[in-house]
Amino acid sequence: MNVKKIFVIISLMFLAIIIVVSFFWKQILWSLILFGPLILLGFYDIIQKKHTIKKNFPVIGHLRYLMEAIRPEIMQYFVETDTQGRPINRLFRSLIYQRSKREIDTTPFGTQMDVYRTGYEWMDHSVYAKNYNEIGKEHRVLVGGKDCTKPYSASILNISAMSFGSLSKNAVMAMNKGAKLGCFAQNTGEGGLSPYHLKYGGDIIWQIGTGYFSARNKDGSFSPEAYQKNAILENVKMIELKISQGAKPGHGGILPAKKNTPEIAAIRLVEPNTDVLSPPRHTAFDGAEGLMHFIKQLRDLSGGKPVGFKICIGKKDEFINICKAMLSTGILPDFITIDGGEGGTGAAPIEFSNSLGMPLRDGLAFAINTLIGFNLKKDIKVIVSGKVFSGFHIVRLLALGADMCNSARAMMVSVGCIQSLKCNLNTCPVGVATQDPSLIKGLDVDDKAIRVANYHQETIKSFIELIAAAGLTNAKDLNRSYINRRISLKSVLRYDEIYPNVKTGSLI
Repeated sequence: MNVKKIFVIISLMFLAIIIVVSFFWKQILWSLILFGPLILLGFYDIIQKKHTIKKNFPVIGHLRYLMEAIRPEIMQYFVETDTQGRPINRLFRSLIYQRSKREIDTTPFGTQMDVYRTGYEWMDHSVYAKNYNEIGKEHRVLVGGKDCTKPYSASILNISAMSFGSLSKNAVMAMNKGAKLGCFAQNTGEGGLSPYHLKYGGDIIWQIGTGYFSARNKDGSFSPEAYQKNAILENVKMIELKISQGAKPGHGGILPAKKNTPEIAAIRLVEPNTDVLSPPRHTAFDGAEGLMHFIKQLRDLSGGKPVGFKICIGKKDEFINICKAMLSTGILPDFITIDGGEGGTGAAPIEFSNSLGMPLRDGLAFAINTLIGFNLKKDIKVIVSGKVFSGFHIVRLLALGADMCNSARAMMVSVGCIQSLKCNLNTCPVGVATQDPSLIKGLDVDDKAIRVANYHQETIKSFIELIAAAGLTNAKDLNRSYINRRISLKSVLRYDEIYPNVKTGSLI
């Protein structure tokens, strides 16, 4: 135990003693002597920048770290558990913390999972593994089809859609500055394009949802003029039209009135201090062909930037009809983002988050096969989002056919999220998912921006090391045969057996 931890323990002991002493003798001198260390500790907590909990809750915030010192896993049990009380994704949270702080991210005593449980997955390695230095370090994807005049070279890992309003301004700025430092992109979420997304010059993917925030008229309809004003900004590299999201497909976005401040309302072009509920569907177009023509309109108004749409797969026929509309109109999106039903959000009805939307890998495999079947995949990049935390998560999604990944939860953890599950209550203790100024101030933008960039860099490095271990020199050589999944105690299938490939053009 280091000196600081000993000092904290002694200070807490002094606090207990002062209560007893003051009760019997009421002596001010004793109070000053015994309260002194705690007062100094409180001042230190207020001026330090690395720990939001300590800054927002001086002195008492140390209790969390003391509990972790006694048993590192204990705090995870207060964060998120399954129905049996077992921690969910505990290892991944630890991994994100370690990488964002540039701490050692290796673990002792071998595999941390039950390799014989149903659902366990692994990647085939090669006895002819490549050296790390043999693999290209700049894994980027050029997004932009035949009608795009301003293609964007994107990282294979970017920040997934999270709105200002759902997130605090400090969290948004930390992520944007981190994206600038690490040369990757930040998706705005459907809550509109705010000054905090633009302040540090990080690359932006501007998401347009059914509420058309930052691009709407007073009646909530789409405004071409308001849209174009933002779409032509230099920081905005791509535009994503959100059809549905995994956390609540078929349900509009939710911004509680307590988080809808006058500033947020001005950015979204809505009334302040009211619940903001986005419509469940778009009003600017109707049907699959209407979607294609609207995508063309968005691309033209942006000056030729990449435009695509985000969807959580529901009815398969509807996605097939969208592909048919691409062929009939000759209009193609530059990218499609597939969101998994397991995706997260700060405010979703539990029935929607638990019981609607195709899981990511199933939805991705279906979408890739459909695009290949209609001979469209060669012209359209596919992005995926839904609990992407590690290099292996990226590998298995690219093996299924994706071109790049988005991550939301990991980026939130890298800026200090402890998953206290207060996102929808405006009481997030670490200032990430709140609009309470007293809580936001504890999140230091400069410090957390470095952590965001660190997490991104270390995860990409892990991804490259996995590629090298498989004996590959390029991520494009990945395919479904590299990933295995245990189906039962006696049965293991490769991804190409679970998700069979289709022939190019077979659906035309």
